Amino acid sequence: MTKTVVITGATSGIGKALAESYSDDCIVFAGYRNPDHERDLKKFSSNIIPFFIDMEKTSIVDGAAIFIKRNTSKVDLLINAAGCVMAGPMENMALSKLKKQFEVNTFSHLRFTQKLTDVLTGGLVINISSMASYGIFPFIAPYCASKRAMDILFNALEIETNHRIKVVSVKPGVIATPLWHKSVEINQDSIANNTNYNKEMIFLAKNAVKNEQKGLPVSEVVAKIRKISSLPKPKPSYTIGADAFFAEQISKLPQAVQNYLVELGLKKKGLR
Repeated sequence: MTKTVVITGATSGIGKALAESYSDDCIVFAGYRNPDHERDLKKFSSNIIPFFIDMEKTSIVDGAAIFIKRNTSKVDLLINAAGCVMAGPMENMALSKLKKQFEVNTFSHLRFTQKLTDVLTGGLVINISSMASYGIFPFIAPYCASKRAMDILFNALEIETNHRIKVVSVKPGVIATPLWHKSVEINQDSIANNTNYNKEMIFLAKNAVKNEQKGLPVSEVVAKIRKISSLPKPKPSYTIGADAFFAEQISKLPQAVQNYLVELGLKKKGLR
């Protein structure tokens, strides 16, 4: 029997690659925000059903869930892949940016999953989290916190439903995706207007460009997720990449030691 997969953020990066991969043998509901991408999704495969979703707008998130339930009675796999990065120093971080970060990366995905609960029973939710969820990355604290919150809330969801809905957190390291240049574009105000942290913001922007060019290929994430989704009993959490594994190990150390290592890293980069 053909399985049904729902993917948010299916027009770029990891989400797009997953939609293309799963459309080989599954029916894929592929989420898009920019209407210009709807035609491309339809053209790629007859197994792809595009649906409009804007993670910042509750009513549209609800409408997307309604659309999916009108077109299928069962979702075997939900992949929450949409996301953004809000960057800048916490000293002057606008609360509006923090709220946007959590709305896009955390709250909207929880709400979307809640609205699909009745067709997800017995299914699997895979959240594209990040090694940033281990919380040791200065100047992208909102992103770190939103991913950590996502992990905690969804882990509780599985326990509270008595495993009726299985949840897996996938935490990639640096992956070569358009997320990096998008993060530079969306944070131009922080990069340009933080005179007290000018050196740090310039480094952050340059590092984002480097990450997009030198990160692990998206194909490695897709292969890992395809394997995870085929397992009868997947683990609650998986890291992808040596950098993600390293971040996980560091997170197990006392907070004071973590802070020391982070500050040491900043010094080596000439940021202290």
